[in-house]
Amino acid sequence: MSPLLYSFLHVVSVLLLTGGTFYAFAAPAETRKRLLALTGTASLIALIAGFGLLSKTYQNTFYPWVIVKIVCWLGLSAMTGLAYRRREKTSLWVALTIGFVVLSVAMVYFKPGM
Repeated sequence: MSPLLYSFLHVVSVLLLTGGTFYAFAAPAETRKRLLALTGTASLIALIAGFGLLSKTYQNTFYPWVIVKIVCWLGLSAMTGLAYRRREKTSLWVALTIGFVVLSVAMVYFKPGM
């Protein structure tokens, strides 16, 4: 597959993951199972496409910014479940989600350590 396809899949899946996470902050409890399935699938696609992109573009070299992006992916992937389990801490989860997204995008654009 081409790097362009990996990039497209990665960006779309991360957008769906982020959107689903923000929806979970206000969604009724009845949507939990379906939304967790959607965000879990989006998270898996983001992981696979991200590593495919890493392989095609950077020959599997793990620069420091890649490690930071993996940590951000783990944090963002956990947010939907936390949004349903700990409703009283929604403002904290929103702040962390925004932080993960901003840090992840910054790593892509600035690529520190490369």
